[in-house]
Amino acid sequence: MKTEHAGPNRVSGWGRLSPSKTIRFTFDGQSYTGLEGDTLASALIANGVHLVGRSFKYHRPRGFLSAGPEEPNALVGVRRDDARRQPNVRATVQEVFDGMQAESQNRWPSLAFDAGAVNDGLSRFFPAGFYYKTFMWPKPAWERVYEPVIRSAAGLGEAPTQVDPDAYANQFAHVDVLIAGAGVAGLTAALAAAETGATVMVADEHAVMGGRLLSESGIRLDDQSGAHWAATTLAKLATMDNVTLLPRTTAWGYYHQNMVTLLERVTEHVARPDGDLPRERLWQVRAGRTIIATGAIERHMVFPDNDRPAIMLASAAQRFLNEYGVVVGSNIALYTAHDSAYAVARDLASAGANIVAVVDSRAKKSPAAEEAEATGLRVIANGSITETKGRLRVRTVTVQHGNSARNEVLEVDALLMSSGWTPSVHLYSQSRGKVVWEAERQRFIPGDNVQDCMSVGACAGTDDLSEMVEQAAEAGHAAGGSFGHKPTIHVTGSPAWTGGQIGASNGAQAGYTSKAFVDFQNDVTAKDIRLAVKEGFHSIEHVKRYTTNGMATDQGKTSNMHGLAIAAETLGKPVPQVGLTTFRAPYTPVTFGAIVNHNRGELFDVTRKTAMHDVAVEHGAVFEDVGNWKRAWYFPRGSEDMAAAVNRECKTVRTTVGLFDASTLGKIEVQGTDATRFMNIMYSNAWDKLAVGRTRYGIMLREDGYVYDDGVVGRMGDNHFHVTTTTGGAASVMNHMEDYAQTEFPDWNVWLTSISEQWAVMAVAGPKARDIISDLVEDIDLSNEAMPHMSVRTGKIAGIPTRLFRVSF
Repeated sequence: MKTEHAGPNRVSGWGRLSPSKTIRFTFDGQSYTGLEGDTLASALIANGVHLVGRSFKYHRPRGFLSAGPEEPNALVGVRRDDARRQPNVRATVQEVFDGMQAESQNRWPSLAFDAGAVNDGLSRFFPAGFYYKTFMWPKPAWERVYEPVIRSAAGLGEAPTQVDPDAYANQFAHVDVLIAGAGVAGLTAALAAAETGATVMVADEHAVMGGRLLSESGIRLDDQSGAHWAATTLAKLATMDNVTLLPRTTAWGYYHQNMVTLLERVTEHVARPDGDLPRERLWQVRAGRTIIATGAIERHMVFPDNDRPAIMLASAAQRFLNEYGVVVGSNIALYTAHDSAYAVARDLASAGANIVAVVDSRAKKSPAAEEAEATGLRVIANGSITETKGRLRVRTVTVQHGNSARNEVLEVDALLMSSGWTPSVHLYSQSRGKVVWEAERQRFIPGDNVQDCMSVGACAGTDDLSEMVEQAAEAGHAAGGSFGHKPTIHVTGSPAWTGGQIGASNGAQAGYTSKAFVDFQNDVTAKDIRLAVKEGFHSIEHVKRYTTNGMATDQGKTSNMHGLAIAAETLGKPVPQVGLTTFRAPYTPVTFGAIVNHNRGELFDVTRKTAMHDVAVEHGAVFEDVGNWKRAWYFPRGSEDMAAAVNRECKTVRTTVGLFDASTLGKIEVQGTDATRFMNIMYSNAWDKLAVGRTRYGIMLREDGYVYDDGVVGRMGDNHFHVTTTTGGAASVMNHMEDYAQTEFPDWNVWLTSISEQWAVMAVAGPKARDIISDLVEDIDLSNEAMPHMSVRTGKIAGIPTRLFRVSF
């Protein structure tokens, strides 16, 4: 059934890729062929490559664990040329393009023979937290020996050394409904919301939307296969003017007031990108309602030596087959505690792979197991895999039957595992929602919503597909205002899954010294978790930091629940009492370029210039940085240094006149019938008796009595004040005032407007100041009687509208 075209592990007739569209790329200098639409992971597996990296601490050989963004092992460097290099790219997300150069990381001199693997043999000297104890003595050795060695060993990929030539974009958007995730729940919700007429934005980090509908077989929606239904629904959404579809876009942060940040990979998959297009685009989306449809992540089994290349999640193998047409091996075993693995076994068997056995840790066979056995699959119930062998790829697994001493060795070239599914609650948690523990299924699911959001589908703990579709349709319809038609979708072939476990399996229990990995990226084992607890770290946050479990790019996607369960077991406490670590943004890695976008080079620290900046340049000004402003500091003449120039300028001002560009000062208009009441609250001074046309020096205090800001305030009308602030305090004073106006006194009639950039300011100082400006002033009487000290008048100077203050400064 296999074809040699584009790799020996391609299966004819499977997947969505066209065999006619081939792509050439390299991995560690070796040239390979892939198909257009392949990820680097699927293309390498198609070519029989499973070894793609080395682990961080022990430098153990590692292959692909997953087929998606949760991948902890397959982090590679990708480059187009010497300047365009990106380290720590997940090979399971990165699409191949013609001419792509990919490199493995964290190995020397080569991936197959890594000198750092000596750490694996010395692992007894590197237990959890060893760095907290080992490098304390002798003290002088820290700076000269320990720190340089640790710093040279830190990190995985190699950072670029040249200036990034790519451009990045930043875009703001406001929509009625934002949907994160485009699986069956996300697409159903999008269709329901769009048909109400609401503006809808759908973001999904995969290149092709559809989620697990693209990889799960047997499911039918409206008498169509899951993949065909997804394509039909996407085509319909694409024709609707009120819908924006964003594939290759990750929702990575959920902030206050329903703002969600998205990262769109615009040209990361293109061989020769258009120079006018950005590499990535950062979206900042403010949504009326957010629907979270981020699905669930499959958990691995925790057993001895569970990290060899070609040991991966069952769902990953299913996706590689059904979406990319790639089988992960010829002789495959499965180790599971959950029914979802049986559908994977059937698909692989249909594609021609030999399913050696399905090892099910559950004592009693589930209906799914019995059905699989009836089709000819071998099922070993109450079984455990207690050992794996194979240097650069798994070759054999040892199966223990029940609690007996009977062991069986199976020859395999791939091992798939599934201990169940963990709802992806990270966005919900970032929205400040509190997850709740579902004891029956041993998982955390969303609780009450804090912001205007709703979780639907697998991320909400909904397992039944029919219920999932109904829930998503209701959520989308409600988010769109409940107008129009609510779609009804008929579902058939939805499996009734049972099972699941968290924590260590047989052979990795307390007392065993085997390496049963919980966190693949940081080489954290089950015994490391237990050691942390025994050494006094009882909070899961402390366990996380002591062992590094769930840190780095993994962020606990695959490791969190297992680590939590092992810690709870060691403490003798229920899981919810141990707690849950915080899901911080970004949950999925985001490049610095995307976050910085335009703000680099000359724009890194944005320069603000006054209206008179160019005139100052013409007169040879030396500028000082005042916040982001460039302000003329002094004007040297000839060979004058700063002191000489300043002395000359001071003398000039005291004897004749001097000009000072004070445009950088903050300026705020306070208007409204309650403006005076508001000013009395904001400042320590009283403003009731300040006459129109008069000014007063104002002192603004913090609530603790300390001076917050100061400046001259002019009363332009009965309900109108012109407030000046310090240059550095302009933004903070405006925010301070707005905070009080909106939260403490929302019923007061007061409006605040920043006018810092709308009015240029020139201070004219010296004994001849009045004489200098008198011939230029229109409609203002400058006499002492008409304009006494601390007055403000309106008129024109040289034909320009002016607010003229006579003040001490």
